[in-house]
Amino acid sequence: MGRTDVAAKLAETRLGMSSLGLHGAADVAKYMPQGMQDAGTAMHRASSRFAIATQEAGVTGDLKPVFAGLAEITAQCVGCHAGYRLK
Repeated sequence: MGRTDVAAKLAETRLGMSSLGLHGAADVAKYMPQGMQDAGTAMHRASSRFAIATQEAGVTGDLKPVFAGLAEITAQCVGCHAGYRLK
């Protein structure tokens, strides 16, 4: 819908590196295998990069980096959920 400012803010505050406190990441990480921790960190970093790309798209109008960033976030989510499940 062209609301790059809103998308950037949501991505960063809810998924990006600045959201770690909101999620209690330091508290739950000790219960996760290292690979899961790494995947989570990669997802949070990808989300922060997405937020930056989205802000830049608001100025340049170039959405290609936004879609590439979204694909990177989604790949991290899918990979982690495929590899780690409760049984």
